[in-house]
Amino acid sequence: MDKATIIGIVSALGVVIIAIGLGQYPLGFISIPGALIVIGGTLSITLAMITFRQFIHSFGVIKQAFLDRQHSLTGLIDEIEELSQIARHDGALALEDQEISHPFMEKGVRMIVDGQPMEVIERTLDRDIELSEERHDGGVQMFKSIYDVAPAMGMIGTLVGLVQMLSSLDDPSTIGPAMATALLTTFYGAVIAQAIALPIMTKLQMRATQESREQRLILEGIRGIQDGVNPRILRGLLETFLPSRERQEDD
Repeated sequence: MDKATIIGIVSALGVVIIAIGLGQYPLGFISIPGALIVIGGTLSITLAMITFRQFIHSFGVIKQAFLDRQHSLTGLIDEIEELSQIARHDGALALEDQEISHPFMEKGVRMIVDGQPMEVIERTLDRDIELSEERHDGGVQMFKSIYDVAPAMGMIGTLVGLVQMLSSLDDPSTIGPAMATALLTTFYGAVIAQAIALPIMTKLQMRATQESREQRLILEGIRGIQDGVNPRILRGLLETFLPSRERQEDD
């Protein structure tokens, strides 16, 4: 699990809840009409901004924001170098019995073992990369929509509350609830956007970048194995995917 995401979101919400609890009227921050306007309205407008399929699949992508990256780039380079050495020494068929940690790499290696030409392998793996990027983009777009829409729905709720308040000035008993709805919807919208949608959206963008880099590194490695590139030369090529600091450490 990615502790940073969990701790960050829980801490942000916790600070707000504690501050509310320390106040004189904590129950005053509960407004069912306000929550319906912000949450229901935000989800409805978000659905209208993307496809229904993206909306449903985005909930499955959310978990990526809370999962730590399982594969290090250095570890993948080590594994590709080892596979390259085996293929050069014993032939491509010797790769059939090797245990491979990354599913994307395993698919490419199996295609090499099956004797697929490099053009077919590249086209297949490139398509997988595109589909992966589209999947991540759907999740990012959903939370970007929530980030944009939630504050706007909060403002709409504020206007609804103000209209209700102004239309019932002759009845003082209704002014308080109407004012609470007016203020709380803005509060709800800001919390949803800043404490939930923004960190998840940002983390999903980071995960998408990480996965794309891993897959393109693996594709380059598969190409090197298929072409019989010297393992040391192949490693040097793959290390260009690493940050310069890590390359210096590896050297």
